Amino acid sequence: MSKQDGSTRLVTEAPTDDTTASVLHVDMDAFFASVELLDRPDLVGKPVIVGHDAERSVVTAATYEARRFGVNSAMPMAIARRRCPQAIVVEPHFEKYRTNSRRVMEILDRYTPRVERLGIDEAFLDVRGALRLHGTPWQVGTAIRAEVHRETGLRCSVGAAATKFVAKLASSRAKPDGILVVPEADTVAFLHPQPVSALWGVGGKTAEVLERRGIRTVGDLATTPVASLVSAVGPAMGNRLHELAWGRDPRVVESGSVEKSVGHEVTFPTDVTDRDELARELLRLADRVAARLRAAGLRARTIALKLRYTDFTTLSRSRTLPEPTDVARRIHREAVDLYDALHRPGHRIRLIGVRGENLAPAGESNALWDDDAPWRETETTVDAVAARFGAGMVRPASLVRPQAAPHAPHARQDGEA
Repeated sequence: MSKQDGSTRLVTEAPTDDTTASVLHVDMDAFFASVELLDRPDLVGKPVIVGHDAERSVVTAATYEARRFGVNSAMPMAIARRRCPQAIVVEPHFEKYRTNSRRVMEILDRYTPRVERLGIDEAFLDVRGALRLHGTPWQVGTAIRAEVHRETGLRCSVGAAATKFVAKLASSRAKPDGILVVPEADTVAFLHPQPVSALWGVGGKTAEVLERRGIRTVGDLATTPVASLVSAVGPAMGNRLHELAWGRDPRVVESGSVEKSVGHEVTFPTDVTDRDELARELLRLADRVAARLRAAGLRARTIALKLRYTDFTTLSRSRTLPEPTDVARRIHREAVDLYDALHRPGHRIRLIGVRGENLAPAGESNALWDDDAPWRETETTVDAVAARFGAGMVRPASLVRPQAAPHAPHARQDGEA
């Protein structure tokens, strides 16, 4: 079963007068799939997969009915078909998703100016200043859910808590179409029974490392000595997970984030299929994006990848980071992961692009830790060398080729900040 199939749903059904849970996380339910169903009401209630109906394609999104068979986004379509042979596959329409996203965000802006957008289908809200006008966090979240559905036909889930991390976790537990309020006093009681994988930044490999040490729940982690955590996962993550396990998250909702983006893309003289060559090109593009971000004093919360094939079919995918970045190494890693999930093997690529979106001023991060700091220091040193001696004097070794002159693809930059 998919972890996102709604089987662990937990909601606050009765109104609560708690006002400590003033950070809301609003997350659209199966957004891409739900938008497609607006034009296909005959498919409501059926297992639907959004993606290109080809063996080498990947799943863009899936309805909850399909998720119950173990279908997830980024899964190869062939595997999804085997898990849910009765699923109906529909083609994605990204312009429709962007249009509906704007409509949803306009609704959120009516309740508070303190809205932090995360990608296309989720946002944090700080509603402390809106309580006198709109009521308790439960009432605000309930009103938002009703208004979104009334004006767009789409459903969303809302988590309300005292911190961003717990609010996001609460919205995931409330899915689909629910609201979960976690009062500040109940934070630890809510967190500790959760699986350790619920902690922000704990993926499959980290969870395995922790579980081998007997750490299976957030409560287990909370009572583990910090020194043991550091030994298992390193100092940055060990200290961060310890803080999160006790509900400590100092980050605030960053309203007014710039919605412009910084991106570079390249059109190859001849189509490319070699993954290593594409990965090198992604590093070159990531390096340029990061340099522009640092020059503008900005960091990107979302990393987006664009692929265009020889038949001009264009695909894109984005990923929102726990903390914004201006480091090429991080941007490159995320872009390659997106490429591996999105690309259809064997298809020839004529254009590839990397973009940093959801930009925020570099000084506004509220993170206790900065995992990018060592690489940022190196890259800012490169910036200084480039400023004095010219761009290209220092670059990653993987971009240095033995041949005299690499190909010179057409490049385009967008989103001037």
